[in-house]
Amino acid sequence: MDRHRSREQEAGDVTRVGTTSLGKDGLTVGRVGLGAMVLSGTYGVPDLKASGRAFDRALELGITLVDTADLYGDGVNESFIGRLLAGRRNRVVLASKFGLERSADGLRINGRPDRAAASLDRSLERLGVDHVDLYYLHRVDPEVPVSETVGAMAELVRAGKATHLGLCEVTAEQLEQADAVHPITAVQSEWSLCERRIEEAVLGVARRLGAGIVPHSPLGRGFLAGAFGRDVQFAAGDDRRSDTRLSAENLEHNLALLDRMSQLAARLGVRVGQLALAWLMAQGDDVVPIPGMERIEFVDSAVAATELVLAAEDLTALDEIFPPNAVHGARARPR
Repeated sequence: MDRHRSREQEAGDVTRVGTTSLGKDGLTVGRVGLGAMVLSGTYGVPDLKASGRAFDRALELGITLVDTADLYGDGVNESFIGRLLAGRRNRVVLASKFGLERSADGLRINGRPDRAAASLDRSLERLGVDHVDLYYLHRVDPEVPVSETVGAMAELVRAGKATHLGLCEVTAEQLEQADAVHPITAVQSEWSLCERRIEEAVLGVARRLGAGIVPHSPLGRGFLAGAFGRDVQFAAGDDRRSDTRLSAENLEHNLALLDRMSQLAARLGVRVGQLALAWLMAQGDDVVPIPGMERIEFVDSAVAATELVLAAEDLTALDEIFPPNAVHGARARPR
């Protein structure tokens, strides 16, 4: 493939995204998925009309995996996705999550087995569907054995309300324990050139068990797309205000790394965000990143990245720029 083609695609000649599969049962999805959280907020006041157009464009280009959660906007995101899905449920692989809740003290983890069915019923009502294709535990509850929570989730599969199960931000040991109860189709964790801890242990266990990998925040919440300058200021209500990787004390160091990556992207004739997504997808066919794509141009750029084939020397260069722990600061609160 001509690595310069992505520029042409962004001008309007964008091809449909290819497919791959997640899990031992072969859940077929587009090569890149749609992280729906940003469509209805999280990074400031949303433009719902633009989000709707981006959603339409994603489906038009063959993106099928749509990822939401009951936490996002306290159900608002699921309701919005439900409206967008009306009349075309069969065109998407729909994923949602439970296990993170808002309280007076902030976010709390609640993975009690009785919460699984109640949470999913509410999600299905908001989404306007009778089942989800992939149901995640958003976080493992430290007070509840993961085997017990997954056991309750397995009952939902038997009831036909969920087809496949997934886990978010798990340890290797938790993944082993969960998979012994019910096959885990997908592990969703933050994974990007900014955040590589999944590579230490979880990635190897997931692959041994046959679980696919669904990286959230694959563009580092916009950082790896070159969205921020050195004087960035986040508006009230933007979750990125709590991400110290983007704070004043760390941003200068981190942008210096990004500058080096931008030089590589320029030599290849692609956008820096496309390079970041292509690096992830080059880690294996079982890797399906879910960037936020609230505008049509973000959709087109992500789809173009699926056709970007990186040479070995390009991958080596990226690993040298962003080795594990190269980025300073801690990621934002759970999402």
